[in-house]
Amino acid sequence: MKNIILIGAGGHANSVYDVIKTTKKFKVEKILDNNLKKNSKFNNIKIFDKNFFLKENKLKKNIHLSFGSIYNLKIRHNLIKNLEIKRIYKFPIIISPRSYISKNVKILTGSIIMHNSIINYGASISKHVVINTGAIIEHDVSINDNSHISTGVIVNGGVTIGKNCFIGSGSVIRENVKIPDNSFIKMGSIIKK
Repeated sequence: MKNIILIGAGGHANSVYDVIKTTKKFKVEKILDNNLKKNSKFNNIKIFDKNFFLKENKLKKNIHLSFGSIYNLKIRHNLIKNLEIKRIYKFPIIISPRSYISKNVKILTGSIIMHNSIINYGASISKHVVINTGAIIEHDVSINDNSHISTGVIVNGGVTIGKNCFIGSGSVIRENVKIPDNSFIKMGSIIKK
């Protein structure tokens, strides 16, 4: 089992932690967060100051961003860029064994596919994408860097989702729609064009 560090100890991190445990490929070494209280712990793992650790660390580490940053995905984007510049961090792909991924699907570094998600033939998932619990990604969908497809979303065939997009829980996107970069789609939306 490889060690991995999580950045973020909020609600989304609980689901990420559960997915990581079920993969049996990674052991969470530590959690980094800036909202520290004395003796802070997350699932019995000590929480360390994020800024201090990232400034001082010189060792190669596996790392995953376990915070959602729903209303401002550029926060995640900027942190990823800063971590990549250091060239000591690897961003593993994390896939729940309780998800279904068809053949001929491309998934890039730092992305997480959570429980009960379905990704169908020919889909392309770029870097640091969150495919949250129960999402359905149909054939030939393209999801670009740092986008978050929330719980129970249905993305129909041929859709393109830009960078830094948030698609709210239960939303449905009609086939062949293009969602521009930095879009925020509220929960329960139906996108037809």
